[in-house]
Amino acid sequence: MLFVIACVCGGAQARFRQPNAEYQARREKLRAMVDGPIVIYGYTGHEDASEVALFFEEQNFYYLTGFNEPGAVLLLLPVPPSPPPGVIVDYDIKKSPALQLGVPYEVLYLPERDAKEEVWEGPKIGPDDPGVKERTGFVAVEPIANLKGDLQKVAKVFKNFYTILPPSHEEGYPHFTESVAAIREAIREDAPRTQLKDISPQLYAMRQVKSEGELALLQKAVDISVDAHFDAMRAMRPGLFEYQIAARMKEIHEWGGCSREAYAPIVGTGFNSTVLHYSVLDSQIKDGDLVVIDVGGEYGGYAADITRTLPANGHFTPRQREIYDIVLGAQNAALAAIKPGAVLYGGKDSVQQIVTDYIKNSSGRDKEGRTLERYYPHGVSHHIGLDVHDPGDRGRPLEPGMVISAEPGIYIPEENLGVRIEDDVLVTQDGNRVMTGRLPRSADEIEKIMAEGRHRPSSTVDTPPSGP
Repeated sequence: MLFVIACVCGGAQARFRQPNAEYQARREKLRAMVDGPIVIYGYTGHEDASEVALFFEEQNFYYLTGFNEPGAVLLLLPVPPSPPPGVIVDYDIKKSPALQLGVPYEVLYLPERDAKEEVWEGPKIGPDDPGVKERTGFVAVEPIANLKGDLQKVAKVFKNFYTILPPSHEEGYPHFTESVAAIREAIREDAPRTQLKDISPQLYAMRQVKSEGELALLQKAVDISVDAHFDAMRAMRPGLFEYQIAARMKEIHEWGGCSREAYAPIVGTGFNSTVLHYSVLDSQIKDGDLVVIDVGGEYGGYAADITRTLPANGHFTPRQREIYDIVLGAQNAALAAIKPGAVLYGGKDSVQQIVTDYIKNSSGRDKEGRTLERYYPHGVSHHIGLDVHDPGDRGRPLEPGMVISAEPGIYIPEENLGVRIEDDVLVTQDGNRVMTGRLPRSADEIEKIMAEGRHRPSSTVDTPPSGP
């Protein structure tokens, strides 16, 4: 099915980083928080061996460096303490720029360039390239081969090393595990006196509050994703397959400059609308179904996260509208509570509890006459940024500059009825701003947009350039 796309961003620059000064400021802030060297490994490029895999940098490494090529390592060095008695340390600036005594240094270690590999993958930045320091924004750029020796020298001065340690309660973080092993191998001679500590609490706390540059990228991701949701409203028809809706939305994302999807698209019809992270997308959409569409693009490394629930035929049934309006009311209650100082989870005044109480105290009931809070199994919110579920303490009071989701839902499997409404929200000085506010939320508005799509030829369905 052909269709015309008119995205907000048109021919805008699609993939770009922040100015070097912003990454430098982040590194300086993080370095000032600890009493030892910080070592962060980027991805190697071998994490995914698939022929269709594209390289995307590890998010924490990218946050601190803005560097997006494989095999790099970051060393942040605070002001060294006085060496232990009898220990002589080589701080010759000519031999090791990272270790000048009394100066807090930062070093980016890069692999040497490989001419044969570049024939296949294109030019890379090497440690000896002219202007590499100015290009990367680093005081020192060195070959990766120097890293082990530098870490061994640093270990003679500092008792504590910091890196990102694998979470003890989760599996599936081989990159962090391998990074820890590499650091320990480099400093093995001093391992009995050297402690490896976790830098992630400080780093994740920094990531939770966005800069103006980050907010601009987030808003761009949101705007393109909103365009895709408009198209889904206008394209929705019984008889289409879930994957067809997702395919149209992904094309709009890429046309607008998104480098990839922020997460696996969720398009669930009928019973599938009650499966929270449904990702199969192989069912045909039937007349009378509700369709949950949880789809967002990633722009410049930053994610959007948007969900709308649509009636397949363009009209909510009375029961569907009843549940939809309860979820919408719960979301409005959440939005009213989101402001500086509010907490997402924990306690009777948390946003989560406000939403749960709203659903419980609503007039809605299931077939057995029970209240509906049992059909709300997930959290109301998470932070959004370089990860769609940005890391950090979700119990931390909200602050201006944080970007979070607001996403209540009700899922009743025995009725094949699932509803979720999700928007991206910026916490401001005096409350919040809904970054996805251009996309309608009410049942009446959604039906209106869908009706407009049905009055257009199916081959020319388009997305609005600036609004409904």
